[in-house]
Amino acid sequence: MKYSFEYTIKYQEVDNAKRLRLFNLENYLLEVAGTVADELDFGIARLHPMGLTWILTRMSIEMYEFPTHGERVRFETWIECNAHMLSTRDFRIYSKDARNGEWRLIGQCKSVWAILELSKREITNLFDHSMFDNCVDGEVLNIPRVRMTTIPEPTGMVPHKVVYSDIDYNGHCNSCRYLQAMTDAYLPDYYGKKVRLDINYQKEAMLGEELQTFYLVTPDSVQYQQKNSSGETSCSAKITISE
Repeated sequence: MKYSFEYTIKYQEVDNAKRLRLFNLENYLLEVAGTVADELDFGIARLHPMGLTWILTRMSIEMYEFPTHGERVRFETWIECNAHMLSTRDFRIYSKDARNGEWRLIGQCKSVWAILELSKREITNLFDHSMFDNCVDGEVLNIPRVRMTTIPEPTGMVPHKVVYSDIDYNGHCNSCRYLQAMTDAYLPDYYGKKVRLDINYQKEAMLGEELQTFYLVTPDSVQYQQKNSSGETSCSAKITISE
């Protein structure tokens, strides 16, 4: 089964080129995923009283063009599969043409989620419970996975302290805030080009934690690696640009 949600891009969500920012795009995708989970009765409203919550483990986004301020955008989503303690949720992103009212495909996304037991801060498997029966659509979105590698010699590093506005109701840094810190550290010029974002969440960051955002710039990409004070990778990502 597929679900569809429409939004209008707001002024505060765009950059100086009037394009939707990458981390605001991710926020829309997370909002849609959460809304569907709630409608299917395994969202935060159901899980939190059980001491559980959803966490995003990785996401790949391909954008052929970016919506701008005032554009109407539609997110189509479905659950590809629930297996091996992970749930794969896919998206197609459409923009509405103001001249003829037709929808055009401007992007797609594959995301992988897990359920976290809050008291232990460990991933648990609940997919054999009845609440997950009959929720899988089964369509496979063809976005090959990109595996992250350690940055050997970074181009630069920017520090970031996890502050109050970074923290979500799960008690750790919100998924979009990692990406915001990365693009604040270095943002490649992708105006008028195709963009692919791959991001992996590896270790949750907590309030007050000091992170370092390392980045490596190449002619067609920027690779990011955020490390905590112990040298552990909290989050890694890559933005790839093509014509």
